[in-house]
Amino acid sequence: MKLSVVIPARNEAETIEATLREITTNLDRKGIDYEVIVVDDASSDGTAAVVDRFGAESARVRCLRSQLSSGFGFAVRAGLEVFDGDAVAIVMADGSDDPSDLILYYELLEEGYDCAFGSRFLPGATITDYPRLKLTINRVVNWGIRMLFRHRYNDTTNAFKAYRREVVEGVEPLLSNHFNLTVELPLKAIVRGYSYAVLPTSWRGRSGGRSKLDLREMGSRYLFIVLYVFLEHHLSRGDYRRRSMMRASASRRQPASSAPDAEPSGDRATQPAHDPAPPPTG
Repeated sequence: MKLSVVIPARNEAETIEATLREITTNLDRKGIDYEVIVVDDASSDGTAAVVDRFGAESARVRCLRSQLSSGFGFAVRAGLEVFDGDAVAIVMADGSDDPSDLILYYELLEEGYDCAFGSRFLPGATITDYPRLKLTINRVVNWGIRMLFRHRYNDTTNAFKAYRREVVEGVEPLLSNHFNLTVELPLKAIVRGYSYAVLPTSWRGRSGGRSKLDLREMGSRYLFIVLYVFLEHHLSRGDYRRRSMMRASASRRQPASSAPDAEPSGDRATQPAHDPAPPPTG
């Protein structure tokens, strides 16, 4: 299985080289077939030049100048339009995501899951230098999403996730232009019937540059996309749901705990999310 890594980057010249080096070192060590696409989101600090220099050393890394409007969601969507792997992972340019977790995502997808989701808030996960206000808002938003969709996954807003190609194609059309894409992708995958597993991941605060997430601007955008997917889930009568999953619904296995708001347990072990379909075989 070939893995594509899409990294949206806007003014990340201070961090992008270290991020690329960590990712490529980990993937090379495991012998994984991969490509890395850094999507330059109208950077003005030389981010693209740094990526081009790195790409001269590693043919698997390339820089894509986004032709779409500026915005995190637009940048990710630009990468999703051109990746050529069997699966794709979205990774932040600031080095906050642990590349070793990317290997675990890859292994989950190879096991047969359609999606690999991480959680920074499970036993076995680690968080370093997370701003207190941002953390409080994160937990409130994720609690609200869990209550609305009645699933067990407690870190929907985390951008760092991986999807098989058919999932990316199956959740179209994507509407989010900004950071709300981090919510649209996993929620659509869940309500449209794709299988997924959750594992604890590590997160660390950025070592350079500045965060592009403006919480004051994102509230209404997050709310819009959450309500949009909620209405699709309850009013579309399954029009967008994966057909094979609908046929298999009667024979689904049940999770260890049927409580919709229960936390998965265990240390570093893969935890199927609420009411998952079994991974495909063959």
